[in-house]
Amino acid sequence: METGIWVSLLSALWFGILTSISPCPLATNIAAISYIAKEAHRPAAVLTRALLYAVGRLAAYVILAVIVVTGLLSVPPVARFLERNMNLIIGPLLILVALFLFDVIQFMVPSVGAGVALQNFVKKARWLGPLILGFVFALTFCPVSAGLFFGSLIPLAVQSESRLLVPGIYGVGTALPVAGFAVILSLGVATVASAFQTITKVEFWARRITGAIFVLAGIYLIIRNWPLYVQLFTR
Repeated sequence: METGIWVSLLSALWFGILTSISPCPLATNIAAISYIAKEAHRPAAVLTRALLYAVGRLAAYVILAVIVVTGLLSVPPVARFLERNMNLIIGPLLILVALFLFDVIQFMVPSVGAGVALQNFVKKARWLGPLILGFVFALTFCPVSAGLFFGSLIPLAVQSESRLLVPGIYGVGTALPVAGFAVILSLGVATVASAFQTITKVEFWARRITGAIFVLAGIYLIIRNWPLYVQLFTR
């Protein structure tokens, strides 16, 4: 496998992990897994249901990414435009995503909660419930997760022309922290509280370090492609 695809896969994995531990998804994940655990009295059952929730989130991200990437690459004019101008788009886009990671840019996004109907369904559906809950919650984007998904993963998948592999690795990345919390939750609620505080601190610095790398990479790409920008805007 070429070096470029390995870089894309590792980047997608990191974007997925960072998405899952960003504030909104992290709080949602813990609340949902804790809610699921109320219906189970055995650690093995808690772990299984929480892992099914993680699989539901993974499936939602992968399906959405496949739809978006396939749509972009399947429309000839759009595909040709991206093929010609992707190198020019990536630099400014990285800086824009960095502004979201630094909380410089914020916007209101619709929230999806576990309504009464969904809660009752999760209680009754047993194994299917956590899958549905994970799928629904994954589609609730906050500014940071939206920036990482639409501003980082989608361009990466388009540039790699990967409709499934890159989004799939991203989905795995989003599931890893959830699976970790499932294991921790099976050990006890006090352990979860401690882990939550630790991950919150790690996420703060991970997000800012990633944002700084995005800024540097974006500036580098803009400088490297500056003649192409001049040529584009002076036509």
